[in-house]
Amino acid sequence: MPVFRLAHKPIFPAPELAEPDGLLAIGGDLSPVRLITAYSQGIFPWFSVGDPILWWSPTPRLILFPEEFHLPKRLQRTIRAGTFTVTADTAFTDVLAGCASASGRLEHGTWITPEMQQAYGHLHELGFAHSIECWVDGQLAGGLYGVCLDQIFFGESMFTRVTGASKVALAALVRQAQRLGIAMIDCQMTTEHLLRFGAREISRELFQTLLDEHIDGCLPQKKWRLP
Repeated sequence: MPVFRLAHKPIFPAPELAEPDGLLAIGGDLSPVRLITAYSQGIFPWFSVGDPILWWSPTPRLILFPEEFHLPKRLQRTIRAGTFTVTADTAFTDVLAGCASASGRLEHGTWITPEMQQAYGHLHELGFAHSIECWVDGQLAGGLYGVCLDQIFFGESMFTRVTGASKVALAALVRQAQRLGIAMIDCQMTTEHLLRFGAREISRELFQTLLDEHIDGCLPQKKWRLP
């Protein structure tokens, strides 16, 4: 099946037309309207420096439902110890840079290119992208970021500089999701790490049904604040 080449208009082929590896389309741009259109259909960009923009819709899809989140006892102790100060939307650009330069990504070629960082920074300014930050003694120790459309959070990446920071950020994201009525956290690709926290795979059909149920209007949000 040929991969679709996108035209100027922010229109995507149906996700079920993706290749077996999830590749759906090539080309286009990273404008806010195209990114929001893509995410609302469960499509996301993923490409390396020097490559054209590639758009993906893999199946099965790894999903974390907030009510199914598993909080390990060791992580509970870390959170109670107060080692980390946790914030939201206070250092979005720094979190992007941290994710891009995380161990191993620079030497193998990060997919969080300068173009991607600029595009998601713009989404953040518009109220569609958010970050969770973990700090130790005023220094950024880890965090995560993603796109939020109505009641769905699409996780993009996380990083850690101090052991446990990204896990604490994930726990904070789940708590924030529960406060805001977010029904589903999209983890995109399956990893053993996220499976241990209660994430599970679902079919494309169920994923698309959940998108239809929980995205309606794609309204921007105020900056997140944690209690």
